[in-house]
Amino acid sequence: MNYEAALMNVSLLWLLTTPHEFAHAWVATRLGDDTPLLEGRVTLNPLPHVDWLGTVILPAVMSLMGGGLIGWGKPVNTNPGKIRGGWNGVAVVAMAGPLSNVVFAVILGLLAAATAKMSPGFALYAARGVSLSLYLAMLNMIPVPPLDGSKLLLAARIPAFIYREIAQFGFLLVLLLVSYTNVGYQMSAWSIQGTERILGLFQ
Repeated sequence: MNYEAALMNVSLLWLLTTPHEFAHAWVATRLGDDTPLLEGRVTLNPLPHVDWLGTVILPAVMSLMGGGLIGWGKPVNTNPGKIRGGWNGVAVVAMAGPLSNVVFAVILGLLAAATAKMSPGFALYAARGVSLSLYLAMLNMIPVPPLDGSKLLLAARIPAFIYREIAQFGFLLVLLLVSYTNVGYQMSAWSIQGTERILGLFQ
């Protein structure tokens, strides 16, 4: 039972889901959909973006058990009919989330480097945030509903009935991929490599 990892992962997920979901909401609004604005999602306040199962409970359990890590924030509702560009616009909104994770990873890397001597504990926490942010970016790019990468299937004009069939088992598929295949391990390895490169930029 790794309680330290669980506490760190849950607190970082809470932090990282906020810019991720905000990015979805902001880009959707810029593309003409006022749904996120009306529902109060165009904000950097963490509370409207938290999903207690995906942001707290499941990540804590998986961290405690030493398995792969899956986490998410409260999904941002959008109206595809209002988004300029149709399904292509929907894909742009979806990609804003993983992109925000990469940008935030760079910001955390800068903070880790800047505080390495003054506050090693915080620097270590920020460095872990870099790794987790990159991991979440890769996780969300998996083209399986409800992950952001699945919207690329819609932009590629995959038949709707196929998308719906995949979506019925999407969560189970992602859970199996991360926990029982090499996918979760490989994403972790790539996130560590990415962290080393980002930190190297500021050393």
